[in-house]
Amino acid sequence: MQPLIKHTGIIIPLNRANMDTDMLLPKQYLKSLDSHGFGPFLFDDERYLDPGEIDTPLASRRENPDFILNREPYRQGSVVLAQANFGCGSSREHAVWALRDFGVRVIIAPSFGDIFTNNCFNNGLLPLRLPQADIDQLFVLAQADPGLQAQVDLTEKTLRVGSLRWFFELEEGRRQHLLSGLDEIGETLQYAEQIREHEAGRLLAEPWIFRS
Repeated sequence: MQPLIKHTGIIIPLNRANMDTDMLLPKQYLKSLDSHGFGPFLFDDERYLDPGEIDTPLASRRENPDFILNREPYRQGSVVLAQANFGCGSSREHAVWALRDFGVRVIIAPSFGDIFTNNCFNNGLLPLRLPQADIDQLFVLAQADPGLQAQVDLTEKTLRVGSLRWFFELEEGRRQHLLSGLDEIGETLQYAEQIREHEAGRLLAEPWIFRS
């Protein structure tokens, strides 16, 4: 996955709580096991005026002009600002794939669904938690200034918006995953040679374990 060290992007203010993974990506898109190509279906039920499937031609669908992702400058947004419990509901990783494929790298909220949080870190997205008072302040700023940008620095663990700056907490192991662009599998594969040597030693010392 792509490393996340510093990111600057337009804030997409979604001033709602409890946005679950079905809202992020409806169930009909879970039929595809490919982990890419879901960006056009992010918030599908609200983004389009007619229903769609994974194989429905996008050119035939009618966008909802009132939905934020269909308006400038938010079509180019990459920092989602939301309220509490973002990404709650089912464990579908496809919801994170849709956010990533749309271009989102950072989601700022007071809290997130637990499984959604894990899926974010495994796909190079930062779920950034801030206290409710800071979230409320950010909504005031973002709604008053469409196109407002946020700057996130994983090295310093800071968020900057205009002249304002916030520090955020992030578990060090997860921070390193984002900085290196490695998920849990990728990190494990860094030790592939040591693992092979260990298994070869076990085969010599305890051959009965490997007998079928």
